[in-house]
Amino acid sequence: MTRQTAIVLLSGGLDSATCLAIAHNQNYAIHTLTFDYGQRHGVELQSAHALADHFQVVSHTVFPLALRIIGGSALTSSQKVPKQRDLSSNEIPITYVPARNTVFLSIALALAEVKQCNDVFIGVNAIDYSGYPDCRPEFIHAFENLAAIATRAGVSSSRKLNIHTPLIAFSKAEIVAEAARLNVPFALTWSCYDPQEGAIPCGECDACRLRAEGFAKAGFADPIAAKPRHA
Repeated sequence: MTRQTAIVLLSGGLDSATCLAIAHNQNYAIHTLTFDYGQRHGVELQSAHALADHFQVVSHTVFPLALRIIGGSALTSSQKVPKQRDLSSNEIPITYVPARNTVFLSIALALAEVKQCNDVFIGVNAIDYSGYPDCRPEFIHAFENLAAIATRAGVSSSRKLNIHTPLIAFSKAEIVAEAARLNVPFALTWSCYDPQEGAIPCGECDACRLRAEGFAKAGFADPIAAKPRHA
């Protein structure tokens, strides 16, 4: 029987690695898609390569995307990454990259059309996250509706793009637990927004702190546990 094909957006982070493991566990033939968008934490690209190799995907595409031309984010400019920020704040932090997931999913949609694929996996999360608007269920549903009217596949066939967000309602601890269950190699993943020299996690950005909290609550040791700059 022919395996179904899926596009998995793979940043190299814990969430996207867990999404990849979920798609792998469901026996999809997987094409991973990673974006080199000028992010200051470019070390995550190495993690994405390693994870794609580990899960033996059909293909791994690194798509160059010059989002530094637009800027507007601490991840794509010289602005400082916030440290020890109040994670309960409703304010959208400067690490938000304008329209990032809209752009990413648009390119994934194009690749899905070429691969004649109906399924795209993305590791967005709307529970333990930094408040990015393009990680919410409303955004995902709206994009699925857009895909149905904006593509040849959507208007000329019965094919419907399904955007899978298996982690969207998970806490970070639940993500860690699911990753452990699926044997995700934690040591190959990367989360830190502002790596220290030598690719050492800073321990103080939102991504580091959410990761540390998730591992602690799930009761697992993080093989790349961050060490704060002042330690």
